[in-house]
Amino acid sequence: MRARGDRLVAIGGPSAQPLKGVELHRYDPMPVGGLPACHPWAADLQTKAIRAEALGKLVADLLQAGLSPDLVIGHSGWGELLAIKDLLPQVPVLHQVEWIYQLQGGDTNFDPEFSSLSWKDQTRLRLRRAPQLVALQDLDWGLSPSQWQASSVPMEYRNRLSIIHEGIDTCTICPKAGSGLSLQRAGLHFEAGAELVSFVARNLEPYRGFHTFMRMLPILQQLRPNAQVVIVGGESVSYGQPAPNGSSWKQTLLEELRGQLDLSRVHFVGKIPHHMLHELFRICACHAYLTYPFVLSWSMLEAMSCGAVVLGSATPPVEEVIEHGRNGLLVNFFDKQAWANNIATVLENPAAYKHLGVAARQTIVDRYDLHSKCIPQQLKLIDRLIVQGARTQLLPTIR
Repeated sequence: MRARGDRLVAIGGPSAQPLKGVELHRYDPMPVGGLPACHPWAADLQTKAIRAEALGKLVADLLQAGLSPDLVIGHSGWGELLAIKDLLPQVPVLHQVEWIYQLQGGDTNFDPEFSSLSWKDQTRLRLRRAPQLVALQDLDWGLSPSQWQASSVPMEYRNRLSIIHEGIDTCTICPKAGSGLSLQRAGLHFEAGAELVSFVARNLEPYRGFHTFMRMLPILQQLRPNAQVVIVGGESVSYGQPAPNGSSWKQTLLEELRGQLDLSRVHFVGKIPHHMLHELFRICACHAYLTYPFVLSWSMLEAMSCGAVVLGSATPPVEEVIEHGRNGLLVNFFDKQAWANNIATVLENPAAYKHLGVAARQTIVDRYDLHSKCIPQQLKLIDRLIVQGARTQLLPTIR
């Protein structure tokens, strides 16, 4: 958008990082004196209302200073857009629909190990949907990155929703000869051809199948005594329940599996720079990706773009991208024996599965390429919203 002369103004919280050529204004959501007390069921809504007020004050100041936007783009999940239509009623607002909380189905009660929602938990979840539903009702158009995520939107709002992924830069995130990864602490260096398995999540937690993966490893180590495993991710919680007793899920699972694992072949590397992640994807013999029926991780798409052979959980967000036996493999989320067997089979004869990595990359190029697919579709939608204004008429959905 900058390249064609558009003026971009970004608004973010105190830690928002600037982008080159984008005017950034930060707001502080914390009220003077701290957060006021409220009913625990309303705590989430209060946090979002506080953000809405803080951002509203900043937008009002910018309008007073002469800002006159043609379009507002924002994420509706955190509260920043709650007041935007009261400040800019005639300006079209495009909101990014990441995931609408589901009262039944989806990620709710998917995992029997953690399915213990009481009626109070269910009501709290119901109330957390309120800002999301307000956004669907009030804002002009929604943008969702996948069919699965769009399916979380109530049917009555889907005629104002486009499905366009954010995009994968397949020119940069691609196979590359001579790739390698060094683990200095372990004194190891891996290159293509190594018997290496990768697992990646922003944080190591059940929502991303970390518990299934860890419980599978003793079986895999028996089947493949030379296999090495690199696990990328932090020890906090992004989604779902925290680990018991104030511990992390990593420590909880390591304690559960004490004496069952050869930890000299399991390497926890924490969070690593993005380019190193791509090196891992380029050289691993296979990449394991698991997720609840929830938001699909970019890491899986990036692994595919690097030509990795991906074993994915047979859950809807993954099945939207991976077709078993054509561009990857699908395994039951909970079946640790099947995970171990499938990974061991790929490690035993990687050449027989190389075509899956080739097809995986082609899938990303054909459907998710940033420059040839996603950006053109996004700009087309943006331009039409600017021309037609704030809900003057319903637009045909852009696929």
